[in-house]
Amino acid sequence: MEAPPPYSLCNPNKKSTIINRSYALLHSVAITSLIFYRLSSFFHSTPSLPLLLAFTSELILSVLWLLSQAFLWRPFTRQTFPERLLQDKNDDELPAIDVFICTADPEKEPPLEVMNTVLSAMAMDYPAEKLSVYVSDDGGCGLTLYAMKEAWEFGRYWVPFCTRFGIKTRCPKLYFSRYDDEFLGQGYEAEKEKIKLKYKLMEKKVQKAESNGKMLAEFNTKNHPAHVEVMQDESHNANDTNQVKMPRLVYVSREKNPSYHHHFKAGALNVLLRVSNMISNSPYILVLDCDMRCNDPTSAKQAMCFHLDPKINSNLAFVQFPQKFHNLSKMDIYDGQLRSTFLVKWPGMDGLQGPMLSGSGFYMKRKALYRDIVQEDTDFTQLKQYLGPSNELVKSLKSAKYNTDVTSRLLEETRFLASCKYEEGTQRGKQVGFLYMSLLEDYFTGFNLHCEGWKSIFYNPPSPAFLGTATTKLNDTLLQGSRWNCGALQVTFSKFCPLIYGLKSRMSLLQRMCYVYLSLQPFYFFPIWCLAIIPQLCLLHGIPLYPKVSNSWFMVFSYIFIMSQLKHLEEVLLTGDPIRTWWNEQRIWMMKAIISYTIGMLNAVLKLLGLKEANFIPTNKAADDEQITFYQKGLFNFQASTVVLTPLITLV
Repeated sequence: MEAPPPYSLCNPNKKSTIINRSYALLHSVAITSLIFYRLSSFFHSTPSLPLLLAFTSELILSVLWLLSQAFLWRPFTRQTFPERLLQDKNDDELPAIDVFICTADPEKEPPLEVMNTVLSAMAMDYPAEKLSVYVSDDGGCGLTLYAMKEAWEFGRYWVPFCTRFGIKTRCPKLYFSRYDDEFLGQGYEAEKEKIKLKYKLMEKKVQKAESNGKMLAEFNTKNHPAHVEVMQDESHNANDTNQVKMPRLVYVSREKNPSYHHHFKAGALNVLLRVSNMISNSPYILVLDCDMRCNDPTSAKQAMCFHLDPKINSNLAFVQFPQKFHNLSKMDIYDGQLRSTFLVKWPGMDGLQGPMLSGSGFYMKRKALYRDIVQEDTDFTQLKQYLGPSNELVKSLKSAKYNTDVTSRLLEETRFLASCKYEEGTQRGKQVGFLYMSLLEDYFTGFNLHCEGWKSIFYNPPSPAFLGTATTKLNDTLLQGSRWNCGALQVTFSKFCPLIYGLKSRMSLLQRMCYVYLSLQPFYFFPIWCLAIIPQLCLLHGIPLYPKVSNSWFMVFSYIFIMSQLKHLEEVLLTGDPIRTWWNEQRIWMMKAIISYTIGMLNAVLKLLGLKEANFIPTNKAADDEQITFYQKGLFNFQASTVVLTPLITLV
């Protein structure tokens, strides 16, 4: 009997593999020659301090280069066939999905932007009864709750409109800003105008509430009680086939108290994990940042092509989509698209054990977050020690129930689960759920999953699955980078250091090299600082650091520099970007190495010594017309904080 066609295909990129491995071989010979030259010269004369610093810098750069080659060893591309999936499974057989959306500060993350993300998720091309959208409001702001209620009311018109006419752009803000409307059937234009009027009315109501300022004045990000509110169509009649079904929308604001550590985004996600266990208990979870709107409504079906494939689903933890952005300029001077990560590194890891968890845009198997703790034969009392004192929560984990009616008793239980005391004495954030200890909760959680033998998949569809908002300010770009690097170093300086901890895991050598590279990447700060200062000073004082042009060894140094630049240029052109992208990436990388890596290193060391508390500051996503104008013109705006500018000005 012939096997049914697969839901997805995996295609090794043979051309890139040959180029990458050939480059790695030749470059490693050149680096070995450079190290031999340096060491042999030390035997002939006592090395000076500048020479030792330069050699140390070259060694660090060589080690980091060697580790980075693991990303290029076996790049993959993938293809999905949702139509084959739908031939085998009808809507009733598709698994349910819980969508987690996190927001924390209504001033930096405007409620209107969050509403558009929520509405795009509610309108995904997936059975509505199988979708539940959870919004975590870490600020506990009344304005955000008001905005969610307005979004729900507008969604009652928006979701049926998208379903009826097969709308492809399901984020209302982006949809109404288009000018390329097609004829989508009888009554489309009239219906669109009605929906547009309702959207404008919703916008005005939220803007009026925002300008009033009363709701904003009342919120306190560090101290507020737990609040859970469920919005669903109570009047829905299961026998009424003409009524369009609506996904459930759940607003969650966990309790905050200065006496308890709230563990930033990971803590918020773990609260959503518990609350959703009690209400929908879906086997799969989609995690989105509050600005990461669903651009392709079929992304859930694309992800299920992997999760429901019997050949790979047993140990598949998550499917990671690339983060793409709707507001990138042609110049993209801040490398907002993160081209190297999502077009080079993650496809390379896909050929190993899978990409790292990337904060947003991933479909996670709920079971993976509970590891092997929840089994049929696991003792009830033992489960409570891991998961907390709620009997109802433990019961929900052993069943596949979906609560159609959310009673007042159930709501009270969810508020208990969202209290700041609930996690005391449990393994939440240690062995269960999204893991704590690092500001980079996605990197740390994904690392542990891969250590335990789970695999992941990177899928970059032709049409972007999600579109977010890229940073358009130098200050935001560099501070965001320093936070990422500080989080990576927190893992490096712990017992979970990939260099050591990965040795006893079920992770392959190349996969471990990828994690080690990311954990040591902030160490770029040392060679960049040295090579930005020492050669220039040595040149002024006539101290030789490098062989003369007439010396044959000069060719080794020239080859390493020229080939590394040509390899970077080859990657840029291969991913479809123009030559100026190479120049822009070189320029912003130098800034990040001097500022983001340095600040990240200092913050991580201070936290390690107990001299500074960990702090997570959300990236500002509010529009700034002046900054956007600079960004669109490709001009750097150096109106930045003193912390950001000091290292740069010091060098200048």
